[in-house]
Amino acid sequence: MTTQGRDIVSVIKEQIEHFGTTVTMVDVGTVVEVGDGVARIHGLRGAKYNELLAFPHDIMGLALNLEEDNVAAVILGDYTEIKEGDEVHCTGRVAEVPVGEELIGRVVNPIGEPQDGLGPIKTTKTRPVERVAPNVVDRQPVKTPVHTGIKAVDALIPIGRGQRELIIGDRSIGKSAIGIDTIISQKGGDLICIYVAIGQKTSKVAQVIDTLKKYGAMEHTVVVAANAAEPAPLQYLAPYSGCAIGEEFMEQGKDALIIYDDLTKHAWAYRQISLILRRPPGREAYPGDVFYLHSRLLERAAKLSDERGGGSLTALPIIEVQAGDMSAYIPTNVISITDGQAYLETDLFNSGIRPALNAGLSVSRVGGNAQTRAMRQVAGKLRLDMAQYRELATFAQFGTSDLDKATRSQLERGQRITEVLKQPQCVPLPLDKEVMILYAVNNGYLDDVPVEKVAAFEQGLYRFMDTNHPEVGKSIIADKEIKSETEADLKKAITEFKQSAAY
Repeated sequence: MTTQGRDIVSVIKEQIEHFGTTVTMVDVGTVVEVGDGVARIHGLRGAKYNELLAFPHDIMGLALNLEEDNVAAVILGDYTEIKEGDEVHCTGRVAEVPVGEELIGRVVNPIGEPQDGLGPIKTTKTRPVERVAPNVVDRQPVKTPVHTGIKAVDALIPIGRGQRELIIGDRSIGKSAIGIDTIISQKGGDLICIYVAIGQKTSKVAQVIDTLKKYGAMEHTVVVAANAAEPAPLQYLAPYSGCAIGEEFMEQGKDALIIYDDLTKHAWAYRQISLILRRPPGREAYPGDVFYLHSRLLERAAKLSDERGGGSLTALPIIEVQAGDMSAYIPTNVISITDGQAYLETDLFNSGIRPALNAGLSVSRVGGNAQTRAMRQVAGKLRLDMAQYRELATFAQFGTSDLDKATRSQLERGQRITEVLKQPQCVPLPLDKEVMILYAVNNGYLDDVPVEKVAAFEQGLYRFMDTNHPEVGKSIIADKEIKSETEADLKKAITEFKQSAAY
């Protein structure tokens, strides 16, 4: 044998001696039926609930029904690519989503894939989309305000960090606008925002993203989009994915805000999946666990205790109702899970009151705890005044001639408060400006201003205070309350402004 031959033999012998491989068992099944975004798979005896399954063509599925002789999985992608007889593998992973700072400023789908054409997202960490909510011991009371910049919300139904405040009303009366204004209001602050679009038209989501970019709010926002054209399983996953992204910030000790727009369409997507999976339908054809669908999502919003880092996740779920029917199945479910609701009324919207907030039916179960002292000082009587005004206005429409002076002055004050609480979209106000105008209207400085000039008075007052008395606003923001000397300066400044008649 030549030297070269001996060398080859010794190399082969050495490789045989050191040969070793790890044997892995992979659970494999076969597609027996596919249609409407659901595949039934024979085999996969080891599949777990919510486990990701690998289909051909790099399509993933989610195991939702574990039955005796088959597994039913919803397909997270184009189900028309999958045929009967295709092989399916268990991945051993539950549904998860990329998380971290790298997602800020990006638009992703519910499985974390970028949708904004800005290239891949270089994240190193993922989280399961479903997780058990923090228990009572790990939480602390909600006491730090979320400043929305909307006068009516900050004054009447304050939102605290860690709270769940429902936004409810008919379609197209400004529900999303409240959420978007709240996101814009956080510019330059420490609150990271997540906007989850579920079942919205692609054009509407694009419009929201453009608005956020225009006002510089995408710099602190993550958008998770499962548009109306997406399959129902992706719409079902979207809020849980957004919540997982928010929880990552919360557990780092930061504060996050998540807006679910909207959970009515989320319930529709889940109903569609459940009916295709042949789960028994209940009331309005929703499955029996539709309450659990939303409760396990919204319970994950919390203000963590200081031992857990003190981070928070605030949830603003949106629910669309039909003709103001708050007693329908899904609205009553979500009302019972949340810590209050902002109820928007079509009649108020149509009469030009924007935001169309009904002060009587809207409530915050955290209340003054989630307000700065300055806002509490000026907004204390406001809810009562508004409720009384609404009652009087209903009574007075039959004729104002025989009303006594006190009733008439209460009606006049109520009209001016209503005007002050009107606010254009995408113009959130800082705390000091909100406090100044509410102080002015509460203390009768607008009683002699014609109703149609209230808006001009408000804008003029802001300009006057910024130019001539900037120290008043600075002290309100710094002290978070109206001290006696600040109040004296504010009274003097408002009187000075009224004398100048610069409106």
